[in-house]
Amino acid sequence: MTISRMERGIRAGLPVVRFMQTSIPLPLARLLLKQSMAHVRLSADAVRQTLVADGVPCQWVFPAGGPSDQVLLYLHGGGFVFGLTPQHLRMGEYLSRRMGIRVLMVDYRLAPACPFPAALDDCVTAYRRLLQQGYAAPNIAVAGDSAGANLALTMTLSLRDSGASLPAAAACLSPVTDLTARGDRWQGAQDPLLTSRAMRLYSRSYLGDADARDPLISPVHADLRGLPPLLVHVGEDEILRDDATRLVSLAESAGVDAQLQVYARMWHVWQLFLTLPQAIESLDEIARFLKAHLEADTKRAQRDYSTNHKDAFSCHPE
Repeated sequence: MTISRMERGIRAGLPVVRFMQTSIPLPLARLLLKQSMAHVRLSADAVRQTLVADGVPCQWVFPAGGPSDQVLLYLHGGGFVFGLTPQHLRMGEYLSRRMGIRVLMVDYRLAPACPFPAALDDCVTAYRRLLQQGYAAPNIAVAGDSAGANLALTMTLSLRDSGASLPAAAACLSPVTDLTARGDRWQGAQDPLLTSRAMRLYSRSYLGDADARDPLISPVHADLRGLPPLLVHVGEDEILRDDATRLVSLAESAGVDAQLQVYARMWHVWQLFLTLPQAIESLDEIARFLKAHLEADTKRAQRDYSTNHKDAFSCHPE
């Protein structure tokens, strides 16, 4: 298959990203990201609003004048140690436009200062705040990339175990699903972007004193029954390909409607590079999947409304 000029150009810059992951001190790397966030530019008609949801900082991203009855809760990646980036905001804006809904991005607490379960608790808090603000669970979709995909899964598991209403569907981009040192499976991986050394560093930072086999840390060790429909996208050449394929196999065995798509030649979270055709292809498919389940669950909720005379759709966004 012919590699496009755009893909070739992006690949040429990936070794720099690999080098920066473990060669720049974490405080300096975070400072550089914070500075870049201060100058991020979205489309002229895009709305970006900061809010605090019960102590958890979040950001709304959506086109001006867009509908507000449905929402995508997006959980960013970054190895549990990095916060929101301009690339995540732009990807959130793209999904918002493709789905025609608002996107709420959670800026959860970061390791190693705040190890497990801080980030997970923040994500659960943000989801529950959406419910409190009037969003019905069938009108909420969840997505995340890398560490954020891990949090999308573990948040849903935590909500299920607490008896809370679950979101309509979930999408996972290059998910981290197993933080155990099983066979040091990351050693020698040839992912063009993410290194095995970085994975070990990020995992240690998030774990703290916790057991990596905890299902709310490594969801491949969880009982996955009862989860909402799940779409997983992973790159053929990435370090976490086995994490993704194992998760989907286990989910299917547990009766979950789970789908896996492996993208040829792609690396870890290639969707962040919006000039890449494969990124747009993946994000468009994710948008279609989530929107279809939102619409299906919304119709189901409307039928329940007619039966039970309940208003499940009052909406009071920040």
